[in-house]
Amino acid sequence: MTRQRPLTLILSCEHATNDVPDRYRPFLAGSIDQLGTHKGYDPGALEFARLLAATLSAPLFAGSVSRLLVDLNRSLTNYRSPPIPTRNDLPFALKEEMLARYYLPYRSQVEEAIEGNLRNEKTVLHLSLHSFTPVLDGVPRTADVGFLYDPSRAQEKAFCGKWSAGLAARDAMWRLRKNYPYRGTSDGFVTALRKKFPAQRYLGIELEINQSYPLARKTDWLRLQDQLLESLVEALQV
Repeated sequence: MTRQRPLTLILSCEHATNDVPDRYRPFLAGSIDQLGTHKGYDPGALEFARLLAATLSAPLFAGSVSRLLVDLNRSLTNYRSPPIPTRNDLPFALKEEMLARYYLPYRSQVEEAIEGNLRNEKTVLHLSLHSFTPVLDGVPRTADVGFLYDPSRAQEKAFCGKWSAGLAARDAMWRLRKNYPYRGTSDGFVTALRKKFPAQRYLGIELEINQSYPLARKTDWLRLQDQLLESLVEALQV
């Protein structure tokens, strides 16, 4: 793939933690038991994000509260799945407070980092790191790793093809899929940022990893992380 500039890597992890500050815990009284599940955070995502950040000297922006409280990956205009889950008992002023304290600063920091690189004539690869539950609503997910991108953006498509091919070359047993278990154009942080930044200068890719690895398959999890890292480094080479 021909590029005018090397890619500058920026990492984000929207569902990094299941932490809920004491001030807000009463408003999650009916959902506290979900904090340790995929509904509360993305197991393994922050661990892998930190590995990438440390190894590649890339900036990492990580969420500080559970997605049950504030979902940093959702748009304000998403009425079906808003950033703050719909709860009738949550006062409007408190919702505004949580947006101002967690959502808006987080999104602004990432956007500013991207804008700073674009001003310096760099091309940004923004990796948004996530994990997904192996079974949803009784239906098994048929992938180990999903590469989510916008098919209409040629550089995103080509980069995901190169990255997934490099991972497959290291172990053909990995189940690798593109735009799965979600569509790369569905509502998400990188989807929103694509509307702000040009395709030639901004690549927004969401990586989804099957949670069975960090939760129950520790040896394979370490191997998967190593091979994802190695194949990413390979894909980043111009």
